[in-house]
Amino acid sequence: MVSPISHLPLIIVLLLSFSLANSASLQESFVQCLNLNSDRTFPFYSSIYTPSNPSFTSILDSSAQNLRLLVPSAPKPEFIFTPSRDSHVQAAVICSKKLGIHIRVRSGGHDYEGISYVSEIETPFIVVDLVKLRGINVDVKSNTAWVQAGATTGEVYYRIYEKSSVHGFPAGLCTSLGIGGHITGGAYGTMMRKYGLGVDNVLDAQIVDANGRVLDREAMGEDLFWAIRGGGGGSFGILLWWKIKLVPVPPTVTVFTVTKSLEQGATKILHRWQEVAPYIDENLFIRVIIQPSSDGRNKTQRTITTSYNALFLGGARTLLQVMKTSFPELGLTRKDCLETSWIKSVLYIAGFPSDTPPEVLLKGKSTFKNFFKAKSDFVREPIPETGLEGLWQRLLVEDSPLMIWNPYGGRMSQFSESETPFPHRNGTLYKIQYLSLWQEGDKNAAKHIDWIRKLYNYMGPYVSSLPREAYVNYRDLDLGINTKNSTSYIQASAWGYRYYKNNFDRLVKIKTKVDPQNVFRHEQSIPPLPL
Repeated sequence: MVSPISHLPLIIVLLLSFSLANSASLQESFVQCLNLNSDRTFPFYSSIYTPSNPSFTSILDSSAQNLRLLVPSAPKPEFIFTPSRDSHVQAAVICSKKLGIHIRVRSGGHDYEGISYVSEIETPFIVVDLVKLRGINVDVKSNTAWVQAGATTGEVYYRIYEKSSVHGFPAGLCTSLGIGGHITGGAYGTMMRKYGLGVDNVLDAQIVDANGRVLDREAMGEDLFWAIRGGGGGSFGILLWWKIKLVPVPPTVTVFTVTKSLEQGATKILHRWQEVAPYIDENLFIRVIIQPSSDGRNKTQRTITTSYNALFLGGARTLLQVMKTSFPELGLTRKDCLETSWIKSVLYIAGFPSDTPPEVLLKGKSTFKNFFKAKSDFVREPIPETGLEGLWQRLLVEDSPLMIWNPYGGRMSQFSESETPFPHRNGTLYKIQYLSLWQEGDKNAAKHIDWIRKLYNYMGPYVSSLPREAYVNYRDLDLGINTKNSTSYIQASAWGYRYYKNNFDRLVKIKTKVDPQNVFRHEQSIPPLPL
Protein backbone atom coordinates (compact mmCIF):
# COMPACT_ATOMS: atom_id res chain seq x y z
CA MET A 1 0.00 0.00 0.00
CA VAL A 2 1.37 3.39 -0.96
CA SER A 3 1.60 5.93 1.87
CA PRO A 4 -0.49 9.06 1.19
CA ILE A 5 2.48 11.15 2.34
CA SER A 6 4.50 9.90 -0.62
CA HIS A 7 2.20 11.85 -2.95
CA LEU A 8 2.92 15.15 -1.24
CA PRO A 9 5.54 17.60 -2.51
CA LEU A 10 8.87 17.16 -0.69
CA ILE A 11 8.74 20.60 0.97
CA ILE A 12 5.33 19.81 2.52
CA VAL A 13 6.59 16.43 3.76
CA LEU A 14 9.58 18.13 5.36
CA LEU A 15 7.45 20.83 6.98
CA LEU A 16 4.99 18.26 8.26
CA SER A 17 7.77 16.11 9.69
CA PHE A 18 9.37 19.13 11.33
CA SER A 19 6.05 20.21 12.82
CA LEU A 20 5.36 16.75 14.27
CA ALA A 21 8.89 16.47 15.64
CA ASN A 22 8.71 19.95 17.08
CA SER A 23 5.39 19.17 18.76
CA ALA A 24 6.79 15.93 20.21
CA SER A 25 9.85 17.80 21.48
CA LEU A 26 7.63 20.44 23.07
CA GLN A 27 5.53 17.79 24.76
CA GLU A 28 8.62 15.99 26.07
CA SER A 29 10.11 19.20 27.45
CA PHE A 30 6.79 20.07 29.09
CA VAL A 31 6.50 16.65 30.77
CA GLN A 32 10.07 16.83 32.04
CA CYS A 33 9.39 20.25 33.46
CA LEU A 34 6.13 19.07 35.07
CA ASN A 35 7.97 16.26 36.85
CA LEU A 36 10.63 18.68 38.10
CA ASN A 37 7.99 21.06 39.46
CA SER A 38 5.50 18.63 40.96
CA ASP A 39 5.43 17.27 44.48
CA ARG A 40 5.74 13.66 43.31
CA THR A 41 6.36 11.63 40.17
CA PHE A 42 3.23 11.29 38.08
CA PRO A 43 2.55 9.63 34.69
CA PHE A 44 1.97 12.96 32.96
CA TYR A 45 2.08 11.48 29.46
CA SER A 46 -1.32 9.89 30.17
CA SER A 47 -2.76 13.36 30.87
CA ILE A 48 -1.51 14.93 27.65
CA TYR A 49 -3.33 14.62 24.35
CA THR A 50 -1.59 15.57 21.11
CA PRO A 51 -3.26 15.74 17.67
CA SER A 52 -1.78 12.29 16.93
CA ASN A 53 -3.60 10.81 19.94
CA PRO A 54 -6.94 9.12 19.01
CA SER A 55 -8.64 10.88 21.96
CA PHE A 56 -7.44 14.38 21.02
CA THR A 57 -10.52 15.40 19.05
CA SER A 58 -13.02 14.02 21.57
CA ILE A 59 -11.22 15.82 24.43
CA LEU A 60 -11.06 19.06 22.45
CA ASP A 61 -14.74 18.81 21.50
CA SER A 62 -15.93 17.52 24.88
CA SER A 63 -17.19 20.68 26.58
CA ALA A 64 -17.14 23.11 23.65
CA GLN A 65 -20.59 24.41 22.77
CA ASN A 66 -19.89 26.49 19.68
CA LEU A 67 -19.11 24.10 16.81
CA ARG A 68 -18.11 27.13 14.73
CA LEU A 69 -14.81 27.11 16.66
CA LEU A 70 -14.15 23.39 16.13
CA VAL A 71 -14.04 23.33 12.33
CA PRO A 72 -10.82 21.93 10.79
CA SER A 73 -9.59 25.41 9.84
CA ALA A 74 -9.74 26.67 13.43
CA PRO A 75 -6.29 26.81 15.12
CA LYS A 76 -5.61 23.76 17.26
CA PRO A 77 -3.44 23.50 20.39
CA GLU A 78 -0.11 21.68 20.31
CA PHE A 79 -1.59 19.50 23.01
CA ILE A 80 -4.21 19.43 25.76
CA PHE A 81 -3.13 18.91 29.37
CA THR A 82 -5.72 17.58 31.84
CA PRO A 83 -4.27 18.05 35.34
CA SER A 84 -5.45 15.73 38.11
CA ARG A 85 -4.37 17.85 41.08
CA ASP A 86 -4.07 21.51 41.98
CA SER A 87 -0.29 21.12 42.08
CA HIS A 88 -0.34 20.04 38.42
CA VAL A 89 -1.93 23.37 37.50
CA GLN A 90 0.81 25.19 39.38
CA ALA A 91 3.44 23.20 37.49
CA ALA A 92 1.71 23.92 34.17
CA VAL A 93 1.93 27.68 34.77
CA ILE A 94 5.59 27.48 35.83
CA CYS A 95 6.50 25.30 32.84
CA SER A 96 4.61 27.34 30.27
CA LYS A 97 6.62 30.38 31.39
CA LYS A 98 9.93 28.53 31.37
CA LEU A 99 9.35 27.05 27.92
CA GLY A 100 7.66 30.10 26.43
CA ILE A 101 4.44 28.22 25.62
CA HIS A 102 1.23 30.21 25.53
CA ILE A 103 -1.58 28.61 27.58
CA ARG A 104 -5.34 28.74 27.32
CA VAL A 105 -7.43 27.51 30.26
CA ARG A 106 -10.78 25.77 30.03
CA SER A 107 -13.11 24.81 32.86
CA GLY A 108 -16.38 24.21 31.06
CA GLY A 109 -16.54 25.38 27.48
CA HIS A 110 -19.61 27.64 27.45
CA ASP A 111 -17.16 30.06 25.87
CA TYR A 112 -19.07 31.63 22.94
CA GLU A 113 -15.94 32.66 21.00
CA GLY A 114 -13.82 29.63 21.91
CA ILE A 115 -10.98 31.62 23.46
CA SER A 116 -10.40 28.88 26.05
CA TYR A 117 -9.45 26.37 23.36
CA VAL A 118 -8.65 28.42 20.22
CA SER A 119 -6.03 31.11 19.73
CA GLU A 120 -6.39 33.32 16.68
CA ILE A 121 -3.54 35.59 17.75
CA GLU A 122 -0.74 33.33 18.99
CA THR A 123 0.91 30.03 18.15
CA PRO A 124 2.01 27.62 19.40
CA PHE A 125 -0.38 27.32 22.32
CA ILE A 126 -1.61 24.58 24.66
CA VAL A 127 -4.90 24.06 26.49
CA VAL A 128 -5.02 23.31 30.21
CA ASP A 129 -8.40 21.63 30.63
CA LEU A 130 -9.63 21.40 34.22
CA VAL A 131 -12.14 18.66 33.45
CA LYS A 132 -10.68 16.30 36.09
CA LEU A 133 -10.78 18.90 38.86
CA ARG A 134 -14.42 18.63 39.92
CA GLY A 135 -14.43 18.11 43.69
CA ILE A 136 -17.42 19.47 45.66
CA ASN A 137 -17.52 19.66 49.46
CA VAL A 138 -20.89 20.81 50.84
CA ASP A 139 -21.24 21.88 54.48
CA VAL A 140 -24.91 22.55 55.19
CA LYS A 141 -24.21 23.51 58.82
CA SER A 142 -22.18 26.53 57.75
CA ASN A 143 -24.27 27.14 54.59
CA THR A 144 -21.13 26.91 52.44
CA ALA A 145 -19.47 24.68 49.88
CA TRP A 146 -16.02 24.48 48.30
CA VAL A 147 -16.33 23.66 44.60
CA GLN A 148 -13.51 22.90 42.19
CA ALA A 149 -13.28 24.80 38.91
CA GLY A 150 -14.01 21.87 36.59
CA ALA A 151 -17.26 20.88 38.31
CA THR A 152 -20.40 21.81 36.40
CA THR A 153 -23.21 23.92 37.82
CA GLY A 154 -25.42 20.85 37.55
CA GLU A 155 -23.03 18.81 39.68
CA VAL A 156 -22.91 21.61 42.27
CA TYR A 157 -26.72 21.78 42.40
CA TYR A 158 -26.97 18.00 42.76
CA ARG A 159 -24.40 17.77 45.58
CA ILE A 160 -26.23 20.52 47.46
CA TYR A 161 -29.54 18.67 46.91
CA GLU A 162 -27.94 15.45 48.25
CA LYS A 163 -27.37 17.17 51.58
CA SER A 164 -30.47 19.39 51.76
CA SER A 165 -33.74 20.02 49.94
CA VAL A 166 -33.94 23.57 51.26
CA HIS A 167 -30.56 24.90 50.10
CA GLY A 168 -29.48 26.06 46.67
CA PHE A 169 -27.04 28.32 44.85
CA PRO A 170 -27.88 31.21 42.48
CA ALA A 171 -25.85 30.36 39.38
CA GLY A 172 -26.48 29.36 35.78
CA LEU A 173 -29.56 28.02 34.04
CA CYS A 174 -27.41 25.82 31.78
CA THR A 175 -26.34 22.87 33.91
CA SER A 176 -23.26 21.87 31.89
CA LEU A 177 -21.30 25.07 32.61
CA GLY A 178 -17.92 24.68 34.29
CA ILE A 179 -18.28 26.56 37.57
CA GLY A 180 -14.75 28.01 37.42
CA GLY A 181 -15.13 30.25 34.39
CA HIS A 182 -18.86 30.70 34.90
CA ILE A 183 -18.47 32.62 38.15
CA THR A 184 -15.50 34.67 36.92
CA GLY A 185 -17.89 36.50 34.57
CA GLY A 186 -20.84 36.97 36.91
CA ALA A 187 -23.05 33.84 36.82
CA TYR A 188 -26.74 34.66 36.63
CA GLY A 189 -29.71 32.35 37.03
CA THR A 190 -33.33 32.09 38.07
CA MET A 191 -32.64 33.25 41.64
CA MET A 192 -30.71 36.40 40.70
CA ARG A 193 -33.62 38.72 41.58
CA LYS A 194 -33.75 37.14 45.05
CA TYR A 195 -30.07 36.56 45.84
CA GLY A 196 -28.00 38.27 43.16
CA LEU A 197 -25.39 36.57 40.98
CA GLY A 198 -22.99 33.75 41.67
CA VAL A 199 -20.21 36.33 42.24
CA ASP A 200 -22.35 38.00 44.89
CA ASN A 201 -22.35 34.75 46.86
CA VAL A 202 -18.63 33.88 46.83
CA LEU A 203 -16.80 33.91 50.16
CA ASP A 204 -13.31 32.73 49.22
CA ALA A 205 -11.32 31.28 46.35
CA GLN A 206 -8.04 29.60 45.47
CA ILE A 207 -6.17 30.55 42.32
CA VAL A 208 -2.81 29.88 40.71
CA ASP A 209 -1.15 33.22 40.00
CA ALA A 210 1.34 34.18 37.28
CA ASN A 211 4.23 32.91 39.45
CA GLY A 212 2.67 29.51 40.01
CA ARG A 213 1.64 30.18 43.61
CA VAL A 214 -1.70 29.00 45.04
CA LEU A 215 -3.39 31.94 46.74
CA ASP A 216 -6.55 32.10 48.84
CA ARG A 217 -8.49 35.26 49.58
CA GLU A 218 -6.19 36.32 52.42
CA ALA A 219 -3.02 35.68 50.44
CA MET A 220 -4.20 37.30 47.21
CA GLY A 221 -5.63 40.39 48.91
CA GLU A 222 -8.98 42.11 48.42
CA ASP A 223 -8.07 43.78 45.12
CA LEU A 224 -7.41 40.52 43.30
CA PHE A 225 -10.33 38.82 45.07
CA TRP A 226 -12.52 41.63 43.74
CA ALA A 227 -11.13 41.26 40.21
CA ILE A 228 -11.75 37.53 39.84
CA ARG A 229 -15.41 37.88 40.86
CA GLY A 230 -16.73 39.22 37.58
CA GLY A 231 -13.57 40.40 35.81
CA GLY A 232 -13.81 37.59 33.25
CA GLY A 233 -11.80 34.40 32.89
CA GLY A 234 -8.25 34.09 31.65
CA SER A 235 -6.75 37.42 32.83
CA PHE A 236 -5.56 37.10 36.42
CA GLY A 237 -4.73 33.46 37.10
CA ILE A 238 -6.20 29.99 36.96
CA LEU A 239 -9.17 29.53 39.26
CA LEU A 240 -8.93 26.29 41.26
CA TRP A 241 -11.68 26.49 43.88
CA TRP A 242 -14.59 28.73 44.84
CA LYS A 243 -16.03 28.85 48.35
CA ILE A 244 -19.70 29.65 47.82
CA LYS A 245 -22.48 30.70 50.14
CA LEU A 246 -25.56 28.47 50.00
CA VAL A 247 -28.93 30.21 49.98
CA PRO A 248 -32.28 29.05 51.38
CA VAL A 249 -34.92 27.72 49.00
CA PRO A 250 -38.48 26.72 49.99
CA PRO A 251 -39.53 23.03 49.97
CA THR A 252 -42.02 23.87 47.22
CA VAL A 253 -41.35 26.13 44.25
CA THR A 254 -43.49 26.74 41.17
CA VAL A 255 -42.52 26.80 37.50
CA PHE A 256 -44.49 27.64 34.38
CA THR A 257 -44.13 28.25 30.66
CA VAL A 258 -46.80 30.26 28.84
CA THR A 259 -46.39 30.90 25.12
CA LYS A 260 -47.98 33.76 23.18
CA SER A 261 -47.78 34.26 19.43
CA LEU A 262 -48.23 37.51 17.50
CA GLU A 263 -51.80 36.43 16.78
CA GLN A 264 -52.38 36.12 20.54
CA GLY A 265 -51.21 39.66 21.29
CA ALA A 266 -47.52 38.88 21.91
CA THR A 267 -46.36 42.43 21.12
CA LYS A 268 -48.55 44.16 23.73
CA ILE A 269 -47.89 41.46 26.35
CA LEU A 270 -44.13 41.70 25.86
CA HIS A 271 -44.27 45.48 26.06
CA ARG A 272 -46.08 45.11 29.37
CA TRP A 273 -43.54 42.49 30.57
CA GLN A 274 -40.81 45.11 30.22
CA GLU A 275 -42.68 47.35 32.66
CA VAL A 276 -43.48 44.56 35.12
CA ALA A 277 -40.76 41.89 35.22
CA PRO A 278 -37.98 44.02 36.83
CA TYR A 279 -40.33 45.29 39.56
CA ILE A 280 -42.47 42.27 40.37
CA ASP A 281 -42.03 40.18 43.57
CA GLU A 282 -38.31 39.36 43.89
CA ASN A 283 -39.18 35.66 44.38
CA LEU A 284 -40.40 35.57 40.78
CA PHE A 285 -38.13 35.32 37.73
CA ILE A 286 -39.87 35.39 34.33
CA ARG A 287 -37.59 35.21 31.33
CA VAL A 288 -38.84 35.39 27.74
CA ILE A 289 -37.63 33.08 24.95
CA ILE A 290 -38.38 34.58 21.54
CA GLN A 291 -38.16 32.80 18.20
CA PRO A 292 -40.03 32.32 14.92
CA SER A 293 -42.24 29.26 14.47
CA SER A 294 -44.83 28.03 12.03
CA ASP A 295 -48.32 29.48 12.44
CA GLY A 296 -50.60 26.91 14.08
CA ARG A 297 -53.37 27.65 11.60
CA ASN A 298 -51.25 27.95 8.47
CA LYS A 299 -48.11 25.77 8.48
CA THR A 300 -46.58 27.64 5.55
CA GLN A 301 -46.69 30.94 7.42
CA ARG A 302 -44.23 31.93 10.15
CA THR A 303 -45.05 33.85 13.28
CA ILE A 304 -43.16 34.96 16.37
CA THR A 305 -43.64 33.10 19.63
CA THR A 306 -42.76 34.56 23.03
CA SER A 307 -42.46 31.90 25.75
CA TYR A 308 -42.62 33.14 29.35
CA ASN A 309 -40.47 30.67 31.30
CA ALA A 310 -40.53 31.22 35.06
CA LEU A 311 -39.50 30.14 38.54
CA PHE A 312 -41.35 31.30 41.67
CA LEU A 313 -39.83 30.60 45.08
CA GLY A 314 -43.14 29.58 46.64
CA GLY A 315 -46.44 27.82 45.99
CA ALA A 316 -48.83 28.21 43.07
CA ARG A 317 -51.56 29.94 45.07
CA THR A 318 -49.27 32.79 46.09
CA LEU A 319 -47.83 32.99 42.56
CA LEU A 320 -51.31 33.36 41.05
CA GLN A 321 -52.08 36.20 43.46
CA VAL A 322 -48.84 37.96 42.47
CA MET A 323 -49.59 37.55 38.77
CA LYS A 324 -53.21 38.64 39.10
CA THR A 325 -52.08 41.83 40.81
CA SER A 326 -48.97 42.64 38.77
CA PHE A 327 -49.17 40.90 35.39
CA PRO A 328 -52.76 39.81 34.59
CA GLU A 329 -52.08 40.41 30.88
CA LEU A 330 -50.26 37.07 30.64
CA GLY A 331 -53.41 35.21 31.69
CA LEU A 332 -51.64 32.68 33.94
CA THR A 333 -53.93 29.91 35.25
CA ARG A 334 -53.53 27.17 37.85
CA LYS A 335 -53.23 24.62 35.02
CA ASP A 336 -50.12 26.41 33.77
CA CYS A 337 -48.37 26.05 37.14
CA LEU A 338 -46.27 23.10 38.23
CA GLU A 339 -45.38 22.86 41.92
CA THR A 340 -42.10 21.02 42.41
CA SER A 341 -38.82 20.96 44.36
CA TRP A 342 -35.97 23.38 43.71
CA ILE A 343 -33.75 20.67 42.20
CA LYS A 344 -36.56 19.63 39.83
CA SER A 345 -37.01 23.29 38.87
CA VAL A 346 -33.36 23.32 37.80
CA LEU A 347 -34.12 20.46 35.40
CA TYR A 348 -37.31 22.16 34.17
CA ILE A 349 -35.60 25.47 33.39
CA ALA A 350 -32.71 23.62 31.69
CA GLY A 351 -35.24 21.99 29.35
CA PHE A 352 -35.06 18.37 30.52
CA PRO A 353 -38.21 16.19 30.13
CA SER A 354 -40.48 16.17 33.19
CA ASP A 355 -39.62 12.59 34.21
CA THR A 356 -35.84 13.16 34.17
CA PRO A 357 -34.17 12.11 37.47
CA PRO A 358 -31.84 14.66 39.13
CA GLU A 359 -28.92 12.25 38.64
CA VAL A 360 -28.71 13.44 35.02
CA LEU A 361 -26.97 16.52 36.45
CA LEU A 362 -23.95 14.34 37.27
CA LYS A 363 -23.33 13.56 33.59
CA GLY A 364 -22.01 17.06 33.02
CA LYS A 365 -22.66 16.84 29.27
CA SER A 366 -23.66 19.89 27.28
CA THR A 367 -27.08 19.59 25.66
CA PHE A 368 -26.40 22.67 23.55
CA LYS A 369 -23.93 22.13 20.71
CA ASN A 370 -24.50 24.25 17.63
CA PHE A 371 -22.85 26.42 15.06
CA PHE A 372 -23.78 29.89 16.29
CA LYS A 373 -22.92 33.54 16.72
CA ALA A 374 -24.15 35.44 19.77
CA LYS A 375 -24.37 38.98 21.10
CA SER A 376 -25.80 40.69 24.16
CA ASP A 377 -27.37 43.95 25.29
CA PHE A 378 -28.74 45.57 28.45
CA VAL A 379 -31.99 47.53 28.34
CA ARG A 380 -32.75 50.53 30.55
CA GLU A 381 -35.97 51.83 28.99
CA PRO A 382 -38.89 49.76 27.64
CA ILE A 383 -38.69 49.22 23.89
CA PRO A 384 -41.81 50.75 22.28
CA GLU A 385 -44.23 48.55 20.36
CA THR A 386 -43.03 50.00 17.06
CA GLY A 387 -39.49 48.90 17.94
CA LEU A 388 -40.74 45.40 18.73
CA GLU A 389 -42.61 45.22 15.42
CA GLY A 390 -39.41 46.10 13.55
CA LEU A 391 -37.64 43.38 15.54
CA TRP A 392 -40.23 40.78 14.48
CA GLN A 393 -39.69 41.64 10.81
CA ARG A 394 -35.98 40.97 11.17
CA LEU A 395 -36.40 37.71 13.09
CA LEU A 396 -38.80 36.34 10.49
CA VAL A 397 -36.24 36.50 7.67
CA GLU A 398 -33.55 34.50 9.49
CA ASP A 399 -33.48 30.68 9.50
CA SER A 400 -32.96 29.89 13.21
CA PRO A 401 -32.70 33.01 15.35
CA LEU A 402 -33.22 32.99 19.10
CA MET A 403 -33.52 35.75 21.69
CA ILE A 404 -33.65 35.37 25.46
CA TRP A 405 -34.66 38.28 27.69
CA ASN A 406 -33.72 37.96 31.38
CA PRO A 407 -35.28 40.33 33.93
CA TYR A 408 -33.23 42.27 36.47
CA GLY A 409 -34.41 44.29 39.46
CA GLY A 410 -34.96 42.95 42.96
CA ARG A 411 -31.67 42.15 44.70
CA MET A 412 -29.74 43.07 41.54
CA SER A 413 -30.65 46.72 42.05
CA GLN A 414 -29.23 46.76 45.59
CA PHE A 415 -25.58 46.32 44.58
CA SER A 416 -23.47 49.28 43.49
CA GLU A 417 -21.86 49.06 40.05
CA SER A 418 -18.41 48.88 41.64
CA GLU A 419 -19.11 46.22 44.28
CA THR A 420 -17.82 43.61 41.85
CA PRO A 421 -16.43 44.07 38.31
CA PHE A 422 -19.89 43.07 36.98
CA PRO A 423 -21.47 46.55 36.65
CA HIS A 424 -24.92 45.90 35.13
CA ARG A 425 -26.98 46.62 38.21
CA ASN A 426 -29.45 49.30 39.27
CA GLY A 427 -31.38 50.79 36.37
CA THR A 428 -31.08 47.70 34.19
CA LEU A 429 -34.52 46.38 33.26
CA TYR A 430 -33.34 43.25 31.53
CA LYS A 431 -30.58 41.64 29.48
CA ILE A 432 -30.95 40.45 25.89
CA GLN A 433 -29.08 37.51 24.44
CA TYR A 434 -29.15 37.21 20.65
CA LEU A 435 -28.25 34.04 18.76
CA SER A 436 -28.24 32.88 15.19
CA LEU A 437 -27.85 29.12 14.83
CA TRP A 438 -27.12 27.01 11.78
CA GLN A 439 -26.36 23.42 10.81
CA GLU A 440 -23.12 21.74 9.87
CA GLY A 441 -22.53 22.04 6.17
CA ASP A 442 -24.50 25.27 5.90
CA LYS A 443 -22.48 27.28 3.40
CA ASN A 444 -24.23 30.45 4.54
CA ALA A 445 -22.40 30.90 7.87
CA ALA A 446 -21.23 34.36 6.75
CA LYS A 447 -24.82 35.28 5.93
CA HIS A 448 -26.01 34.31 9.42
CA ILE A 449 -23.22 36.27 11.08
CA ASP A 450 -24.01 39.27 8.88
CA TRP A 451 -27.68 38.99 9.85
CA ILE A 452 -26.99 39.10 13.60
CA ARG A 453 -24.65 42.07 13.17
CA LYS A 454 -27.39 43.94 11.32
CA LEU A 455 -29.92 43.03 13.99
CA TYR A 456 -27.51 44.33 16.64
CA ASN A 457 -27.22 47.61 14.73
CA TYR A 458 -31.01 47.87 14.53
CA MET A 459 -31.32 47.45 18.32
CA GLY A 460 -28.82 50.24 19.03
CA PRO A 461 -31.37 53.01 19.70
CA TYR A 462 -33.30 50.84 22.18
CA VAL A 463 -30.54 49.63 24.49
CA SER A 464 -27.95 51.04 26.90
CA SER A 465 -25.49 53.58 25.49
CA LEU A 466 -22.25 55.33 26.41
CA PRO A 467 -21.18 52.61 26.74
CA ARG A 468 -23.43 50.12 25.00
CA GLU A 469 -23.09 47.40 27.63
CA ALA A 470 -22.36 43.72 26.98
CA TYR A 471 -22.08 40.60 29.15
CA VAL A 472 -18.53 39.23 29.39
CA ASN A 473 -19.71 35.61 29.64
CA TYR A 474 -21.23 36.09 26.17
CA ARG A 475 -17.93 37.24 24.73
CA ASP A 476 -18.19 38.94 21.36
CA LEU A 477 -14.99 39.48 19.40
CA ASP A 478 -16.85 41.91 17.12
CA LEU A 479 -16.38 44.41 19.96
CA GLY A 480 -12.60 44.34 19.48
CA ILE A 481 -9.60 42.12 20.16
CA ASN A 482 -6.10 42.39 21.55
CA THR A 483 -3.36 41.65 19.07
CA LYS A 484 -0.47 39.33 19.98
CA ASN A 485 1.15 40.34 23.27
CA SER A 486 -0.85 43.56 23.16
CA THR A 487 -0.62 45.80 26.18
CA SER A 488 -2.64 48.54 24.56
CA TYR A 489 -5.07 50.02 27.05
CA ILE A 490 -6.70 52.06 24.28
CA GLN A 491 -7.18 49.01 22.09
CA ALA A 492 -8.70 46.99 24.93
CA SER A 493 -10.95 49.81 26.11
CA ALA A 494 -13.08 49.29 22.97
CA TRP A 495 -14.55 46.19 24.59
CA GLY A 496 -13.44 46.76 28.19
CA TYR A 497 -15.89 49.55 28.99
CA ARG A 498 -18.76 47.61 27.43
CA TYR A 499 -18.21 44.62 29.71
CA TYR A 500 -17.12 46.42 32.87
CA LYS A 501 -17.99 50.12 32.51
CA ASN A 502 -15.76 52.19 34.84
CA ASN A 503 -14.55 49.05 36.62
CA PHE A 504 -12.32 48.42 33.59
CA ASP A 505 -9.74 50.96 34.83
CA ARG A 506 -9.44 49.26 38.21
CA LEU A 507 -9.11 45.85 36.52
CA VAL A 508 -6.23 47.17 34.39
CA LYS A 509 -4.42 48.45 37.51
CA ILE A 510 -4.84 45.10 39.27
CA LYS A 511 -3.67 43.21 36.18
CA THR A 512 -0.57 45.43 35.98
CA LYS A 513 0.21 44.60 39.61
CA VAL A 514 -0.39 40.84 39.62
CA ASP A 515 0.55 39.84 36.05
CA PRO A 516 2.78 42.57 34.55
CA GLN A 517 4.28 40.11 32.03
CA ASN A 518 0.80 39.28 30.70
CA VAL A 519 1.17 35.53 31.24
CA PHE A 520 -2.60 35.07 31.20
CA ARG A 521 -3.75 36.55 27.93
CA HIS A 522 -6.20 36.03 25.11
CA GLU A 523 -8.15 38.04 22.54
CA GLN A 524 -10.06 39.96 25.22
CA SER A 525 -7.96 39.60 28.36
CA ILE A 526 -7.41 42.59 30.63
CA PRO A 527 -4.13 44.22 29.50
CA PRO A 528 -1.39 45.37 31.89
CA LEU A 529 -0.08 48.88 31.51
CA PRO A 530 3.41 49.12 29.96
CA LEU A 531 6.22 48.65 32.48
